[in-house]
Amino acid sequence: MEDAIDLHRRRKKHVMHYSDGASLEEINNTVALPKKAGFWKMLAAYSGPGALVAVGYMDPGNWITSIQGGSQYAYTLLSVILISNLIAMLLQSMSARLGIVTGMDLAQATRKATNKPVSIVLWIMTELAIMATDIAEVIGGAVALELLFKLPLLVGVLITTLDVLLLLTLTKVGFRKIEAIVATLIATILVVFLYEVMLSNPSAGQIFAGYVPSPAIASDKGALLLALGIVGATVMPHNLYLHSSIVQARQFERNDKGKKQAIRFATIDSNVSLSVAFVINSLLLILGASMFYGHASNLGRFTDLYNALGNSQIVGVIASPVLSTLFAIALLASGQNSTITGTLSGQIVMEGFIRMKVPMWLRRIITRLIAVVPVIICVILYGGREEAVEQLLLYTQVFLSIQLPFAIIPLTIFTSSKKMMGRFANPTWIKYLAWVITVILTCLNIFLIYGTFSG
Repeated sequence: MEDAIDLHRRRKKHVMHYSDGASLEEINNTVALPKKAGFWKMLAAYSGPGALVAVGYMDPGNWITSIQGGSQYAYTLLSVILISNLIAMLLQSMSARLGIVTGMDLAQATRKATNKPVSIVLWIMTELAIMATDIAEVIGGAVALELLFKLPLLVGVLITTLDVLLLLTLTKVGFRKIEAIVATLIATILVVFLYEVMLSNPSAGQIFAGYVPSPAIASDKGALLLALGIVGATVMPHNLYLHSSIVQARQFERNDKGKKQAIRFATIDSNVSLSVAFVINSLLLILGASMFYGHASNLGRFTDLYNALGNSQIVGVIASPVLSTLFAIALLASGQNSTITGTLSGQIVMEGFIRMKVPMWLRRIITRLIAVVPVIICVILYGGREEAVEQLLLYTQVFLSIQLPFAIIPLTIFTSSKKMMGRFANPTWIKYLAWVITVILTCLNIFLIYGTFSG
């Protein structure tokens, strides 16, 4: 595979050109599959894209919401995390199905179904959402460096720009290794929070009861707002573009039999990875409930969480600098994961919507510089105060909320179309369920946007 990527690079004659080719041509149809292999070996060959997708479901921007939910309402909101994850599984399976059946990613399919002016507008909106994701990554990484090494926030922001070199290195080792690195970082986050939750000795009975939806959520305004925050921020729009592209990296047969097999294993891969994301998000809420419920009401910033884990007056005898350090390491790992998936998503939407192709290194530099500038301005204006910078992170979530309907509505239309999907179109029950979810998520995000600006 690496040879194929190198050959593709050598054939490029221009820094920038317009492309009507396959989605992410440098990785498309490059990952070999075993011949006449058993189920588990074949699943291992297809596994990887799901890990990249799962990154968006454990973004640092969601960490505070989950831990606050546990610290304020104990285990009650676990049911919301469960429902959110089931919604994510459905939408991501639809995204994978679109890419495998049509050979187009979501951006390419939208471009084909609309005219050029509409595509340009949608491209700009999607780019804003990706840049908002990148800003969140910059903030999360900078705060983690501040917590770990006591670096000034501005220095941490500048250091995060060096991850351009990390991505350039990864692109030379092959896409399969990128998937493995992302999976390793996810495993790091999982192990950290699993260890911390085990130390906190949560109530198993209350955990299982928390997964049963409670009427109390709807009757309590505070709990309802947190629930809306969890659901509304679950599905990241760039993940739908990303998944529809990277599933095409496998060398499956481009016929009905091959597509059927690819859909089957891609869906399993996605569901397994999203199940891991579900466990991590559950662990975050359980951590908030078991450690902080009734002891800490103000956990609105990363530093609050970091300090609380080392405060014996809040979490008791298990308080330790090690717990705080592990939290910061997990935060840093999450930020680096976003580096990889954000860049790939940016390349996909640029090529798909406006058919413009640029080298990944140039794409990464441009995206990171645009993301770093507003963070640097915020740090300078507010004297390096972390609370001001994390307020900026809140507004990046608004950009993501605005963009979401423009991704899930076309996805639902395309995957329900027999003209486009043929025999692989959504069954009737999935079609209507997808539309119900689309309407609910759109309304929730409108509500969240209103709530953000109205205070």
